[in-house]
Order: sequence, then C-alpha cells, then structure tokens
Amino acid sequence: MNTTLLRTAGELHARTRVGRRAVVMTMGALHEGHATLIRTAREIAGRDGEVVVTVFVNPLQFGAGEDLDRYPRTLDADLKIAEDAGADAVFAPSVDEVYPGGEPQVRVSAGPMGERLEGASRPGHFDGMLTVVAKLLHLTRSDIALYGQKDAQQLALIRRMVRDLNFGVEIVGVPTVREDDGLALSSRNRYLAPKERRTALALSRALFAGRDRHAAQEALRARAREVPATHARAEALSALGESRAAADAHAVAKALPGAPSAVRAAARLILDDAARLDPPLALDYLALVDPSDFTEIEDDFTGEAVLAVAARVGTTRLIDNIPLTFGAAS
Repeated sequence: MNTTLLRTAGELHARTRVGRRAVVMTMGALHEGHATLIRTAREIAGRDGEVVVTVFVNPLQFGAGEDLDRYPRTLDADLKIAEDAGADAVFAPSVDEVYPGGEPQVRVSAGPMGERLEGASRPGHFDGMLTVVAKLLHLTRSDIALYGQKDAQQLALIRRMVRDLNFGVEIVGVPTVREDDGLALSSRNRYLAPKERRTALALSRALFAGRDRHAAQEALRARAREVPATHARAEALSALGESRAAADAHAVAKALPGAPSAVRAAARLILDDAARLDPPLALDYLALVDPSDFTEIEDDFTGEAVLAVAARVGTTRLIDNIPLTFGAAS
C-alpha cells in the first residue's frame, strides 16, 4: 500500500471516499504503539474504508518550559511506519494550516475534569489538546477516531467532549502497548539514558503491584461470596476442615471496602523505593480514579477505575496507567 502525504485540508477533502474514514491522531515520532492504533483502525475501517494518520505537533498543549522545541520530528520515518501499518494517507499540516491567523481566540475548555492530575501538573494542556482534537476532527471529517489508553485522561476528556458537544464521531480506545521490560511505549522514552530507564521501570512495576493486590482481593471477595455466613454452613465447613478458610474469607470480605486503599499502598511501596535509586524517580502523582471524571475513588467504590501514575526521571516526564474493575460487594 502506498501512503499519500497530504499537507492541506483541501487535499484531504478532495479524496474520494467510499467507506468510513478512521483517523489516528499523533504528534509524530511514531512507534509500535502508534502502529497498533493504525492497524486497529485498518481493521475497523475495513477494505472499503480509509485510514488517515495526522502528524501535528500542537503548540497549544505545551506549557512554559516543556519540550516543544526538542520534541522529535521524524516525518520520513513516520510515513514508513504508517504505510507498513496500513494507513492510506498521512495528513501533516503546518501550524498555519491548523491555526490560520495565529493562535485561536476561541478554544475548547476541558472544565474541572481537565484541572485534575495531568491538568494540575500541566495547566492549560488539556484545553490545548481538546482544541486541536476538535479542529482535526473537523478538518479530517472522520467517522471514527482512535486513541491510546496510555493517555487515559486525554481519552476520557475526548470522549466527554464528543458526547457533550454532539460530535458525530465514534471514539475508540486502544490498550497500551508496552516494551518487553514493561515500560509503556512513548516518544519520550528515547530521552532516557540507560540508568534513567532502569529507574523509569518503577512506573509499570508499581502499576503491576497494584493490579496484583487488586486481583488477590477480588479473588478473596469471590471466595467470600461462595461461603454464606450461616451457622449451618459453618458447621458443615468445620466438618470438612474449612472453617478457618471460611472465616478468613468473610473477614477479608468485610474489610474489602479498603481494597482501593490497599491497591494504592502496594503501588506506593514500589514508587517510594524508586525515589531512593540513582537517579531517583520524582513522583508527580499516584491516583486511583473514576474514569468518568478522574476523581479519586472511595474505599466502597465498585465499577471501572484507572490506576494512574506520573513521574519525572532526570528531565523526562512519563505517565502510565492500568484499568481495574472493583466488583460489587456481596
């Protein structure tokens, strides 16, 4: 497949469309995570559909002192990755094409949800992100847009914007792609020196420790549901030598409203250890949140949640997260 490079919205609009157009938005410096998004878009769009990859380093979502100037720009390599993954076109507009006349006076506001976690660490970032996503959705006239779950808060805000402002586009989240050592794929990983990378692995290890603690407690929750706390059942279990197991399961079940706290604690241990490494990991936040609004969940929470972490190693800031589901109490 030959992938066409387009520089203007006019060139994109002039293309003949038959099936649905699926768009993957990137800031370039494509890697296997992006390739996974593109391949997924190809599957969704089908043979008759069209896959468009946007490459645009959006100045609105970089704050003072952030890495806009040194953000990698590798368009030739990006074209090759996009082509190999099945993209029909790469739309790589200039800043003037996206923002004719300079920075836009009217922007999309991320609201309170955009002021938490990443928004608190990077004021204005999500307003800039949503503004360019809104513009690119209009410029590409997409039917489907795919985003990685690694940027969980970004994905949640895009979904909210599309729902709240009645965009006629389907939003698809694609699971995080990780390197063999567990580090979530990111264009910023290339900034890490070998020793910094070893420290950075604490992010994924912390998330996995929280996930493992969560899985153990959910297993105990399931065990407790299987063992009714009745006198007759306890006598029967005792006869089978299971009374202690039943008691333990029920004790854990009663304490289970503390499961989110236990998950946070398990992850925090790993991060605290990493803060003493050379070089150290400087934690920005560790949060266990409701993905509908990115507020911290309480210990009696049930449903979908996101365990998220952000930290700096040297001069490189990294984020990661995993989804968790807390079962209903018995």
